[in-house]
Amino acid sequence: MGNTMCPGQDTSFWRPDDIFEVPCGNCGHEVEFFKDDATRRCKSCGTLVKNPKLNLGCAQWCEHAKDCLGYDPKEKLAQAESGDTSLTDKLIEAVKAVFGNDQKEIDHSLKVLDYARELIKKEPADPQVVMAAAILHDIGKPLAQVKHGSAAGAFHEMEGPLVAKEILQDLGLKAEVIDHICRIIANHHTAKGIDTPEFRLVWDADWLANIPRDFSELTPEKMEKLITKVFKTKTASKKAERLFL
Repeated sequence: MGNTMCPGQDTSFWRPDDIFEVPCGNCGHEVEFFKDDATRRCKSCGTLVKNPKLNLGCAQWCEHAKDCLGYDPKEKLAQAESGDTSLTDKLIEAVKAVFGNDQKEIDHSLKVLDYARELIKKEPADPQVVMAAAILHDIGKPLAQVKHGSAAGAFHEMEGPLVAKEILQDLGLKAEVIDHICRIIANHHTAKGIDTPEFRLVWDADWLANIPRDFSELTPEKMEKLITKVFKTKTASKKAERLFL
């Protein structure tokens, strides 16, 4: 089918009510959904919220849906209907355990995860690697603070893989998957020694989350230069332009 998305899945053909908000059943915070999101994470409390209006359109029956979307819509429907705890849920619980009462760090990890989930819809990559690396990317900060007296990027890049590897092994992931995730964590500030599609998505998701916190005072001209310089995927670059310009 090439790279052209059919009208049924192209968001430029969507109606205003195809994007809507659903209250989190745990805390009441409004969670924004696209019509084809099976679930989304509440940014306030981290609870996984199911989409009560899930609508995959033509993708539910089209034989080319996986080629068009990059995922199997039948699997997405199963995800929406399943009550089982997913790998992502388990990783979020692990992140909460490591960060403890540091809600700021937990919120940042959830935001990066949310951006990664959005980007992967249009950028081919291994979802398991992307989701795990996104939620665990800063997992080395507490240990770095203890060992080095600082949680700066160089230090938590150094310590993060050690913490992440133990978590991922306990969850039974394959050795090669764990290695890939840990290499992303070890380079998510410096971008040295790795340039996989999964790394690029986690890198971009982290930048999307960091810009409002660290670069909110930039002029439009400087912001445009920053976006051109730092983002590694077209999807994230366009997202940044919509958000920050």
